[in-house]
Amino acid sequence: MTYTADHSRADATRARLLEAAVDAFAERGFHGTTTRDIAAAAGLSPAALYVHHKSKEELLYLIARSGHDHVLCLVQDAIASSDDPATALRRAVHDFVVSHARDHTRTRVVNYELAALSPEHLAEIRAVRHRIEQAFRQLVEAGVAAGVFDTPDPRIAGAALLSLGVDLGRWYRDDGGWSPEYIATEYAEMALRIVGAR
Repeated sequence: MTYTADHSRADATRARLLEAAVDAFAERGFHGTTTRDIAAAAGLSPAALYVHHKSKEELLYLIARSGHDHVLCLVQDAIASSDDPATALRRAVHDFVVSHARDHTRTRVVNYELAALSPEHLAEIRAVRHRIEQAFRQLVEAGVAAGVFDTPDPRIAGAALLSLGVDLGRWYRDDGGWSPEYIATEYAEMALRIVGAR
């Protein structure tokens, strides 16, 4: 067997463990989930987890890091897509909400299990979260400066915009009556009202 085949098989196993961890953490919480639960859900022996990952906490960190990096890129791309603050905000909120609804299980883990991270990992994730928050706040501030938005506190408005997507991890279900696209479209219009778009 070649090195490449071994490497790709190891990557596939790591990915299976990550997906199993997402489901287990979402269902039982980080502290209610054992490494045995994760390995069993991935169809592997309990020892297999430690061949590919240092710990259960490392799995949570990798899930949180990839989720936050994805959202940061998505928000930055949306904001860069237009010089008009209202158009950029509509797209940023739309894409943010669609992403959180479509991947609501991961969203729930990424946003509600962070306290279980090591101090170093938590600081790293908080830094990415700060960049996401800053991107929204700066967009609102730019809209206020351009006379397009009218809100007395861009920081609070930015926090409200973020909560629109983040909270989907708590309540959204695939068998509910609203599609991710429908919610995203409605929330994007609400976002413009939150910032007092003219």
